[in-house]
Amino acid sequence: MTAVASVLDKLRTALGPQDVQREAKRWKNLVGLARRKKPAIASTPHVVVHRENKWSLLRYERADKSPATAKTPVLLVPSLINRHYVLDLAPQQSMVEDMVRRGHDVFVIDWGTPGPEDRFLSFDDVCDRAIGRAMRVASSFGSTDKCHLLGYCMGGTLAVIYASVRPERVASLTALAAPVRFDDDGLLARWVRSPGFDVNVMVDAMGLVPWQLMQPAFHMLRPTLNLWKAVQLVDKAWDDEFLDSFLAVETWGNDNVSLPGEFYRRYIDELYRCDALAKGEFLLSGRPAKMSAIDRPVMAITFEHDNIVPWRSAAALLDEVKSADKVHLHQPGGHVGAVVSKKASQRLWPKLSAFWTAHD
Repeated sequence: MTAVASVLDKLRTALGPQDVQREAKRWKNLVGLARRKKPAIASTPHVVVHRENKWSLLRYERADKSPATAKTPVLLVPSLINRHYVLDLAPQQSMVEDMVRRGHDVFVIDWGTPGPEDRFLSFDDVCDRAIGRAMRVASSFGSTDKCHLLGYCMGGTLAVIYASVRPERVASLTALAAPVRFDDDGLLARWVRSPGFDVNVMVDAMGLVPWQLMQPAFHMLRPTLNLWKAVQLVDKAWDDEFLDSFLAVETWGNDNVSLPGEFYRRYIDELYRCDALAKGEFLLSGRPAKMSAIDRPVMAITFEHDNIVPWRSAAALLDEVKSADKVHLHQPGGHVGAVVSKKASQRLWPKLSAFWTAHD
């Protein structure tokens, strides 16, 4: 009897046949992990309807090519730090796929990959000109000449600033885990406000802010995260659905993007360090960006265990806006998991669709 057969025989005696099958599957999957077929990433069909410099605007399609039933398109604005496809991660794990299935006409900004020549790309270039162009193009596909605007994380901060200055095409505003107040005690805010963090030296020296510097900073927010993920991987490796989901998230999480230096300089100096947006002192293309000017329907979505954006710094949006039609959706979960997990398909995505439908 081989050593493996001996171990399996002991497992059958101790655990029972079903447990033995699960253990065999666990170790088979772990041993073959490097050769495992990669999960389908960003697989919802789409076309590029606009392209400018490095960014492009994607419009998603139904498999049968049928038109959207909603009158007002939806524009999703992701963060510049990570790739846009977190919102279209994988089949059954895609907010975009779900929204398209529910009849929405969905557009997403793919920020692309900036090169050294983009070091002087400004905050106004990104927040006013790029988002403005995306809004104009996306809204032209609807019947109301407006878009529902959703921004995620940094993209949500940009969406709030844009909506406060350029409300004309905004049908509603959704801020998904998006900070608008930066005077919190979160680790990220404290780090960038410390005297040792000299954003000017970094930007002047490098031009682009390398993702190799930013990614470890986010890892340091939860120093045990990689260990926890390793434990989760070993514990649930027998489950093919979990494994595909895990690999999809890890693929996205390690597909990082460097940031244009001038954009980042202003983002840190005026938002994180001066809290200019919350104070009503931030300018977009020379115009005051005051949250108190926003009178469109607003939804702020926050997560209880978000270690990147403390939920109170995102919920503060609702204290500032003029709109009487405002909703605070506070849910359990973290910054990414609560957006892309199976639970998100039950808790979050239906609420988003209902909000847009109610204001269609």
